[in-house]
Amino acid sequence: MQKEVKLNDIDLELFKSKILYFGNKFKNFAFLNSNQFNKYDTPHTYYDYEFLAAIDSNYEIKTLKELKERSSNLNNWLFGYLTYDLKNKIENLKSNNKDEINFPDLNFFCPEILVLAKKSEVSIIYNDIKYCKDELIKTLLSSEKPDSKNKTSKFSENKLKKQFSTSDYVDTVNKIKDHIQKGDIYEANFCQEFYCIKEIDPIETYLRLNQISPTPFSCLYKLDGKYLISASPERFLKKVKNKVISQPIKGTIKRGKNESEDLKLKEQLLNDPKERAENVMIVDLVRNDLSRTAIKGSVKVEELFGIYSFKQVHQMISTIVSEVNEDTNIIKIIENAFPMGSMTGAPKVRAMQLIEDYEKTKRGLYSGSVGFITPDNDFDFNVVIRSILYNQLTNYVSFTVGSAITSLSDPENEYDECMVKAEAMLKALN
Repeated sequence: MQKEVKLNDIDLELFKSKILYFGNKFKNFAFLNSNQFNKYDTPHTYYDYEFLAAIDSNYEIKTLKELKERSSNLNNWLFGYLTYDLKNKIENLKSNNKDEINFPDLNFFCPEILVLAKKSEVSIIYNDIKYCKDELIKTLLSSEKPDSKNKTSKFSENKLKKQFSTSDYVDTVNKIKDHIQKGDIYEANFCQEFYCIKEIDPIETYLRLNQISPTPFSCLYKLDGKYLISASPERFLKKVKNKVISQPIKGTIKRGKNESEDLKLKEQLLNDPKERAENVMIVDLVRNDLSRTAIKGSVKVEELFGIYSFKQVHQMISTIVSEVNEDTNIIKIIENAFPMGSMTGAPKVRAMQLIEDYEKTKRGLYSGSVGFITPDNDFDFNVVIRSILYNQLTNYVSFTVGSAITSLSDPENEYDECMVKAEAMLKALN
């Protein structure tokens, strides 16, 4: 039996850290943090919650088939993720590259404890058969960082390595450009992994990353000792009643050192022909993806080339919307748009084939998606970028960055863009 209790007038930032330390004790834990972007009531943001936390598992879903079946008659919240490599079950594709993190392709769980923070009010929904209200609230409000004085690192190989040298990266970008010039593809999102063997504290690393780079789709996700530590600025897909919203990011530039330089860089991003070409290609791809489940004639571009500012970078974001019939299976909506065009390229299937050929590791949860489904069959999912992945069993630490390669791409500039995107993760790990 589910019960609900409300907490008012609490310090939300302090409460967030307590939730993180409490949730980390469980096998299944999801923490989704909008970093107060929900306070900006602008036309194209669609933020709802200050944060959501899903703790402990009533049941898990491990296959796409079961997710479809469960979602058609859902009366509970579900939290979970889709890895990029789920593409192999959606399209006729395969992956032979190595994966050191080893997240399963898909995992969703129905939480025993759900925390929803909206404006200044916190709601805690819990299973009262398993948890006593007073004890649960007391434990939540008193949770703190566990004592780690006696912990010592099992590994000493702390130096960050990369899968591509700079020259290898440049050569590979030129090979991808050859495919574009031959008409094989129009665009491909090409990524490179940075990695090391290092014992880290996932919660402390998340708190550092979130301080360095607070973003509206930030999250920490734990599944049985495997962690996603994310500062994602990008939404993949959201559904509200019969409206579906996609907000691909294509176009990145660093922040300026002062207000004048910052404004010039924003203007430079807005008027950059390469960035605009990238963005338009992905907008067209998303329009096609959404049209597969949309009511005829309902797909619209709500905003094109919107420039949004984050602590580390400015981003070019477009908003595409559609309407769906009430009886449309929600997982079908997600499946028809997955993986997201901003992380693949166009045409999507051929771009994904080339990505497998030229990248050296499986992406796993990177460029996949994390989010939630409500009892009303609404949902909201991010794009997993600007993220650290950590396997606590092996102490393998990884982050991946990429950029869109087009006919206008300069390989050295693409490498520089990757390093701008890597900056927050490098700082968090160091």
